[in-house]
Amino acid sequence: MAASGYGKRSAPDQLPRGAGDFSHLPAREAYLASLVDRLPDGAAMDVKTLAAYQPLFGQMAVRTALNKLSAAGHLRRIRERIDSKDCRWVHRTYFSRTPRSDAWWDRFIATGEASTPADPDPPKERPATPAQTPAYTALADLGLADPRLSLSAADCTALEPLAAEWFARGTTPALFTAALVSGLPPDIHSPAGFTRRRLVDKLPPERSAPPARITECTACRTPCRPPALPGGLCRPCRSGLTPPPPPTRLAPAAVHRHAAGIRAALPGNARRLTGALASTAASPRPAAPAPGPPRHWPPGTPPH
Repeated sequence: MAASGYGKRSAPDQLPRGAGDFSHLPAREAYLASLVDRLPDGAAMDVKTLAAYQPLFGQMAVRTALNKLSAAGHLRRIRERIDSKDCRWVHRTYFSRTPRSDAWWDRFIATGEASTPADPDPPKERPATPAQTPAYTALADLGLADPRLSLSAADCTALEPLAAEWFARGTTPALFTAALVSGLPPDIHSPAGFTRRRLVDKLPPERSAPPARITECTACRTPCRPPALPGGLCRPCRSGLTPPPPPTRLAPAAVHRHAAGIRAALPGNARRLTGALASTAASPRPAAPAPGPPRHWPPGTPPH
């Protein structure tokens, strides 16, 4: 089992196993796909473990084969939350014995539901909306919380779209009731009109829910939106390019070595000029001559 990393999950609605399941793939990819297909759900799907499962291919070959299986529609790497109340994320590799199109994978990642292999694009039919929605029930229960907001069935039907917007923004029935019945005036002559006004004025703000799943590139594991991952691979990985490594700083010793190499590579004239300047700066300046004895001029002769 995978303690960490990309544990296997089987995609839904796969065809039964057959002798020609992976006959459309090259020999290496067909061999590894058959191996992965027989692994139980939760098995480790990292390259190192898959290379250790079998004796024929090393880690580099396994990594290349997984990329090709992703491009052929057999697997997707997905990062998803455990549930709506838990903020922890897990990494999983969904594998499908039946090759799927990008549209099938995109819909499965977005909704968690699978369409039939023969017709992967149209969504499944939704069950009919029940007669009493949570919004309708919350409006009908206002009269139980405070008789001044007792509404008729017609009032609840008319106000249901406004109340449904509250629940679409994450409001619970308890918060809904508390917001509408708090601070009521002594007399309410029109419960429906008063409730409508409060539904509009006290509408809570929209809350953007984080995505429950994030698709990752099969090769480099970079999170991307599904439309940017045709075949499960990002653009650099599809073109065989890898992102450049981050720049690194040179150590002081390496800087000194580079500077010495540059000085050694200078032309002869520039090197001699550099040496002359260095020697001139290092040699001391000549001292001024010491003053001689004072000269005596004959009387009456002006000094020159």
